[in-house]
Amino acid sequence: MIKELPNQAYFADGWQTTGKTFTVTHPGDGRVVGEVADCGPAEARRAIEAALEAFETWKRTNPYARAEILERWNELLLAHEAELGRLMSLEMGKPITESRGEVKYSASFVKWYAQEAVRLHGERVLSRFDHKRGLVSYEPVGVVYAVTPWNFPTGMITRKAAPALAAGCAIIIKPAEQSPMSALYLARLWEEAGGPKGTLQVLPTSDPVAFSQPFFEDERVRKVTFTGSTEVGRVLYAQAAKTLKRVSLELGGHAPFLVFEDADLDKAARDVVLSKFRNAGQTCICTNRVFVQQSVLGPFTEAFAAATAALRLGDPLLPETQVGPVVDAQGLAKVKEHVEDALAKGAKAVVGGKVREGLYFEPTVLSGVRPDMKIMTEETFGPVAPVIPFESEEEALRLANDTPYGLAAYAWTNNLARAWRVAEGLQYGIVGINDPIPTAMAPQAPFGGMKNSGVGREGGWWGLEEYLEAKFISMSIADGR
Repeated sequence: MIKELPNQAYFADGWQTTGKTFTVTHPGDGRVVGEVADCGPAEARRAIEAALEAFETWKRTNPYARAEILERWNELLLAHEAELGRLMSLEMGKPITESRGEVKYSASFVKWYAQEAVRLHGERVLSRFDHKRGLVSYEPVGVVYAVTPWNFPTGMITRKAAPALAAGCAIIIKPAEQSPMSALYLARLWEEAGGPKGTLQVLPTSDPVAFSQPFFEDERVRKVTFTGSTEVGRVLYAQAAKTLKRVSLELGGHAPFLVFEDADLDKAARDVVLSKFRNAGQTCICTNRVFVQQSVLGPFTEAFAAATAALRLGDPLLPETQVGPVVDAQGLAKVKEHVEDALAKGAKAVVGGKVREGLYFEPTVLSGVRPDMKIMTEETFGPVAPVIPFESEEEALRLANDTPYGLAAYAWTNNLARAWRVAEGLQYGIVGINDPIPTAMAPQAPFGGMKNSGVGREGGWWGLEEYLEAKFISMSIADGR
């Protein structure tokens, strides 16, 4: 199937060429993975018209029929796990075991929302008037424009598309330039599942600013959903305000991990490794700052450094690889800049700290980190973990919350009272207590952040509600005779 995808986008009447292409390369060694259609504003406008037409039929399609198509999409995703996982690893460098796991994760959203599609039953509203009856019906928002990131090329699509399609919306997806082929693969499977044309469209582009403009100008596009940086999210939020579109934004993070003196230090070290280094540290919820109580700083750092040093860095297509390359040269430059800044200001690389050939950076643990270092104020998005001491629970919470971000946070403690206090004190949308991957509970749990980490939630009923309008209907039954 991979060979069938290049040079095309999936929009309007189906698979289309645009006369222009751009290249997708493997970050592991720079080889060309393929060429994909390069879409512009003209293709965007055609996609909008096709989505509007499809929406009129799709929103009236029996929810059980919508659910059946979603169920088939789920089955196809699972059936194509190996090939889709390999394509993902080729495009953006995720280790193959993680890529295949992401396919299962992606399918779980499709499965869950297929089941939810038939539960949009509305509500009764009681009236204080004997002659009135009140109802609330839930109706689809309309045409949705989705901008998805490269670090979870399929998971971030199904987490948006599955609830949108279950609700009866039509969705247009602009995948990241680094990983458009995974998105096109999903479109092929949607088509194979029987998804009507125009309900889900995928249009890659090398110029996202120009391509996106028609979606923000057209008031008929009623919803924008975006996963990416806070800086870009602010721009899209402002643009969406001009036509008062519904908006969901899942933005940057700067996740703290608090390790208290009563923690099982070996387990805590392994959990920080799990949270920090998956996808080479390129996830919005991965640990960015490791705060350790002073009394156990030495033994924890030793255990953490040993676990980090044992990680296998290498070719993402090999099953034994645990950490692959970062996605591109820009990402590598930021990682390198953060480490060099920390070292220049007095930090020490306990493990790692160097660039390997290509786009590889060694899994790194830094000690002696101070608040004025870039790694403490900016999201590194790479395989680097600074370790910072704290004295008290109160200081730990103050340090953890001292950021404009509020997406995910973690803590390790065996003290039940402290666990509750810390969970309630952390100003984050997602909190893992002795749990390095709380999002594994998806798709039924809400995912989203506070403060500068976003607006809205994905997952569970909360994610479905983002694609629904609540309509109140009041009816008089008074006898007019």
